[in-house]
Amino acid sequence: MSQSKESFLILYQPVHQSFERFCKARSYGKMPFKDLMQESLLIAFSKFDKLEDPNKFLYFLFGIATRVLSNQQKKRQYSALSEMDANGLVVESVAERSADAERLYKALSLLPPEQREAIILFEIVGFSVREIAGYQKRSEESIRQQLSRGRKKLLDLLTEKAILKSLSYE
Repeated sequence: MSQSKESFLILYQPVHQSFERFCKARSYGKMPFKDLMQESLLIAFSKFDKLEDPNKFLYFLFGIATRVLSNQQKKRQYSALSEMDANGLVVESVAERSADAERLYKALSLLPPEQREAIILFEIVGFSVREIAGYQKRSEESIRQQLSRGRKKLLDLLTEKAILKSLSYE
């Protein structure tokens, strides 16, 4: 167990920041990102022996985090007891995020899943188009198209909100 723990930590330390950025961006409006990270890491550690290629450790974590979010959403759909605000979003401390990051994450959450994941992996985590294509098992051209569509949609969402906000203060 001790050797497994050490191996896990050796692989995790260099990818910690990338994984944290991924969780922050993907969890917006669904659950607190620290909860997502902790739950994902717990599952990853328990299934660490199933990891075949240590070079794919970060992808291993991304897959687990994605499944945790999916399961969380399914649970929320069936549970009327979860604490939500008027918009159906999990309430999270505003102090944790800057206003710009808050707007960006909200806009990201409105994108279709393929576009959102491509934008997060490329712009926030810092993966190349080739790495994203390998992770998602899609062509590089498909990823470029998702990035292009996602950026356009993000620009529209962020610009639209800025215009509406400025009109409401007049």
